[in-house]
Amino acid sequence: MSQKLIYSIDDRPPLRDALPLGFQHYLTMFGSTVAIPLLLSERLGLEEDPGALGLLIGTMFFVSGITTLLQTTIGNRLPLVQGGTFSFLAPAFAICGMASLAEAGWQVRMQHIQGAVIAGALAEMVIGYSGLMGRLLRFVGPITIAPTIALIGLALFKFGAPVAGSHWGIGGLTIALIILFSQYLRTVHRTFEMFPIMLAILVAWGTSAILTATGVFGPGHPAHVSMDAVSNAPWLRVPYPFQWGMPVFGAAAIVGMLAGYMASMVESVGDYFACARLAGAPPPDAKLVNRGIGMEGVGCFVAGCFGTGNGTTSYSENIGAIGLTRVGSRRVVQVGAVLMIAMGMFGKFGAMFASIPQPIVGGMYCAMFGMIAAVGLSNLQFVNLNSARNLFILGFAFFMGLSVPEYFANSPVTSGPDWLNNMVNTLGQTGMAVSALVALVLDNTIAGTAKDRGLET
Repeated sequence: MSQKLIYSIDDRPPLRDALPLGFQHYLTMFGSTVAIPLLLSERLGLEEDPGALGLLIGTMFFVSGITTLLQTTIGNRLPLVQGGTFSFLAPAFAICGMASLAEAGWQVRMQHIQGAVIAGALAEMVIGYSGLMGRLLRFVGPITIAPTIALIGLALFKFGAPVAGSHWGIGGLTIALIILFSQYLRTVHRTFEMFPIMLAILVAWGTSAILTATGVFGPGHPAHVSMDAVSNAPWLRVPYPFQWGMPVFGAAAIVGMLAGYMASMVESVGDYFACARLAGAPPPDAKLVNRGIGMEGVGCFVAGCFGTGNGTTSYSENIGAIGLTRVGSRRVVQVGAVLMIAMGMFGKFGAMFASIPQPIVGGMYCAMFGMIAAVGLSNLQFVNLNSARNLFILGFAFFMGLSVPEYFANSPVTSGPDWLNNMVNTLGQTGMAVSALVALVLDNTIAGTAKDRGLET
């Protein structure tokens, strides 16, 4: 692989090449990074505070830059971009929905999420640096991975068409453009293959802005573009630890968040192998995997302290960019990380993205979350799907992962002490936690051959 690369992992391209290539990595991760705070905004209660949402977006980019530098410099040293993870959204939503936070302000909700992220980060650091990750992986096969990752996307279905449908003209345009760019035009030019979501957002956003300027979309219209937050945002603002207040550590929130960490770690291990292969590096050994997971724990600790409302993980889309560009240089990703930090300190940048109308956001989610679900399902290629055992476990895990959260949303447990009620309700409302637990227990207790289970390499 290395002889086919333009720049291999240890190569140091001149700055004239490294800057645009690093900027490309920044553009590649931008869609997913912006999506996470936009999704969180409703549950946190930020719909009426676009200024605070802009600061949250800036913090996300700032922390992504810091954690990317940490991973590529003293972590596993693979050219992996670190950024927010959708795995943490379901637990975060469950935390925001706890009865004790019903009347709380968004900063208080954020403090509870921060506490859960920080506690989970400490657990991830122990799992990584102790070498436990390598030992645990033998119990986690494709039958557990597939429904766990798929439900990250499927559990968020309420944020797709219902949000895009607040104005189907703009929401439908966004969906149609993403399909057009990513599927029909991807062979026409590399730009469409690499940046379909970003291009679709820009076109739909520009259309909304024009219709707003001409008076078609007035104030209060779902697709109205308001630039008030941009004009009020500071030019320069450096995010700092505990900027929303001190974190709150609740047992229920922490247990729920650990399910997100499990999904994130499993996905990251797969990313390490894919990245090493594309970047011309040797296959990751146990030490590299453990060091990478440990450093992701450090990154999540940083994210928890700064208050992104999320953690950090390795970005699969940026690994795809390495394959497309044939540039696997570690230095290029580090240059991109510096750009992320710089843009995170530019206050008006985050505020600008907070002005994206909700129908566009919903349209973007329809494509992105569907893709996440499909990535989870792709793990089933290693499993014998003619096995009645496997079909039962998969079907039961999927169904319970969708059904149990619905039950807990309508009938939360109230009979025990508050701390236990919150813990059970948070876990019960986190679909991927339910699915992972069901699949993990059944796959490791029901008799089945390693080949049928997809465990043979």
